[in-house]
Amino acid sequence: MSVKHDHDDHSHMTETEARVRALETLLSAKGYIDSAAVDRIIQTYETKIGPQNGAHVVAKSWCDPEFAAWLRRDATAAIHSLGYISRQGEHMEAVFNSDDVHHLTVCTLCSCYPWSVLGLPPTWYKSPPFRSRAVIDPRGVLREFGLDLPTTTKVEVHDSTAEIRYLVIPQRPAGTEGFSEDQLVQLVTRDTMIGTAVALLPEGVA
Repeated sequence: MSVKHDHDDHSHMTETEARVRALETLLSAKGYIDSAAVDRIIQTYETKIGPQNGAHVVAKSWCDPEFAAWLRRDATAAIHSLGYISRQGEHMEAVFNSDDVHHLTVCTLCSCYPWSVLGLPPTWYKSPPFRSRAVIDPRGVLREFGLDLPTTTKVEVHDSTAEIRYLVIPQRPAGTEGFSEDQLVQLVTRDTMIGTAVALLPEGVA
């Protein structure tokens, strides 16, 4: 069984998305919810509470050794210092990739996810195949995402829960010496902070 993932939005709704849309339409028609309010909430998570928050955390850790040390010591406090506070109040842990270790996060029980720094979880993160195979065959899953790690690099899988959620800090790409924090933010994607990808290389660096 392979993990179905798509880094672009699907042009057609999945069965689950269609069910959610139908339920939303029914509840709206009966006056139980306001569709406009739902749209505003979704827009907030997509534009104000999203991967750009996590990318800021990562870029700051690359530029500021003291902040990186704080992240290792107390990620919750370090992340909160930037204003990224989750309503769930879960404890955050930052795990740092290196040449020796690559980190991958998953929630095997449901889909616990650090919304305050990553926004809405992708569909594939919530899928049973990803949730099971990420633990059983993490290297195989990573290869399906196009990430083929050296055999010398150990893969550590972290299982998020309602109490603790993880943020992967990818390695800083080569060729970014002298980059500003804002420039570095552009190299960090949602998938790098889940662990299914590495940070982007700047233009002109192979």
